[in-house]
Amino acid sequence: MTINKKIYFASDQHFGAPTIEKSKIREQKFVAWLDTIKYDAEVIFLLGDLFDFWFEYKKAVPKGFVRVLGKLAELRDSGIQIHFFVGNHDLWMRDYFESELNIPTYYEPKEFTFNHKTFLIGHGDGLGPGDKGYKRMKKVFTNPISKWFYRWLHPDIGIRLAQYLSVKNKLISGEEDVKFLGEENEWLVQYCKKKLTEKHYDYFIFGHRHLPLEIAISENSKYINTGDWITHYTFAKFERNKLSLENFKN
Repeated sequence: MTINKKIYFASDQHFGAPTIEKSKIREQKFVAWLDTIKYDAEVIFLLGDLFDFWFEYKKAVPKGFVRVLGKLAELRDSGIQIHFFVGNHDLWMRDYFESELNIPTYYEPKEFTFNHKTFLIGHGDGLGPGDKGYKRMKKVFTNPISKWFYRWLHPDIGIRLAQYLSVKNKLISGEEDVKFLGEENEWLVQYCKKKLTEKHYDYFIFGHRHLPLEIAISENSKYINTGDWITHYTFAKFERNKLSLENFKN
């Protein structure tokens, strides 16, 4: 890492929910945060669910989100590295971010190393034991045949239907799972502990839970959940060899 530069992590903005009007207020706040970090950011990780729904047709993408997309384009053009992990709400992303914004897109957790510290980074959905209902549903959503049939819906119908289900279906929205369950019941904690038996990681960083969490997995390994930009407005920051969980107040 460059001296005096930092790495930032944020997730679960869910732009588009619960309404476009209310979403724009949060979008402006997120863009303001991006403006504050652009002076010292070397890398920005967006850990999924940037949108409450995103589906890429071959020749169309959902309308809106101009401010955040424009800001990401500006930061990327300035030389800041940006990495995007798809979440359970924007898992139908294809190559739009890569082709239009030059932002690589990942569908599974990925390992990175900064300042001799190893990170395992991802969105977090469907990892660890349990959550069987969502895992079954994700298999249907990501099935190539399901996606092929869905593309035959006119975007005005397909996007409206998906936005309705995204907000109303608690299995998708995660509304039933917004409280700390205790370490023994936190699936991502169990996932991190299992991964640690296979290889050492200094930091596990995920989103999805909508809860800012900082939990020691071992004496020298830590799990961080970046929270959300709906209630908490939290993010993680790595500076030199220190990772902190912080709140944006604006």
